[in-house]
Amino acid sequence: MYIYQTKIKLHETDAAGILFFSQQFKMVHDAYEGLLEKIGFGFPELLKNKDFFLPIVHAESDFKMPLFVGDLIEIQVFVADVGQTSLTLSYKLFNLKQELVGTAQTVHVTINKISRQKIPIPKEMREKIEAIYREDKIHGG
Repeated sequence: MYIYQTKIKLHETDAAGILFFSQQFKMVHDAYEGLLEKIGFGFPELLKNKDFFLPIVHAESDFKMPLFVGDLIEIQVFVADVGQTSLTLSYKLFNLKQELVGTAQTVHVTINKISRQKIPIPKEMREKIEAIYREDKIHGG
């Protein structure tokens, strides 16, 4: 599991000061970027030095409780599944009271940057993702 923390900002809310629905995707994407950076595949590295990329081909999210301007949240990122060419990440969003306020899931497919065709997850990335996956399964993620 990877943990990302952030605060709800005014520009992320609607007129009532409640988190605007599309912002939850932005926040989980920020957490996803943090996970990739932690394992050595941050976006600068992927864009400049790798021949593959990981576009999102499916995303879903659910709201459990409202979030307001200034609320601090924790996003827990779990590797839910690892396939040959894809991986699925699950996200749990918690407020300071450790109440589940939202969930999300993203499916990423590994593609060759030039051909844009699906390719197997590169070995060096697969090893790091599978290590997180195994750890998440041990700890109930």
